[in-house]
Amino acid sequence: MKIKKGDTVLVIAGDDKGKTGKVLKVFSDKSRAIVEGINFIKRHTRRTQKVQKGGIIEKEGSVHISNLMLFCPKCSSPTKVAYKILEGEGGGRPNKVRICRKCGEIV
Repeated sequence: MKIKKGDTVLVIAGDDKGKTGKVLKVFSDKSRAIVEGINFIKRHTRRTQKVQKGGIIEKEGSVHISNLMLFCPKCSSPTKVAYKILEGEGGGRPNKVRICRKCGEIV
């Protein structure tokens, strides 16, 4: 999975095309993610003891990963993700990190 929780992403397809937001949750088995402020859905809820106020609640719906692109904070542009293996300290296990294809910085 190239997109992880906490990443800033750009929506490249759909109704919210061109908007950016922070990833709140990733469902790797379904290849979907919930992005802050993107793809609002309306949920009709009944008043219960847990939810004191019923009515229509708006919350973020999931977006397919293929409609998202990682937004690089260094070069402030959307970018593809590349991977680089860094040698571990003291002969330890090597670390696999994501890097920006445009500027080469670690994301």
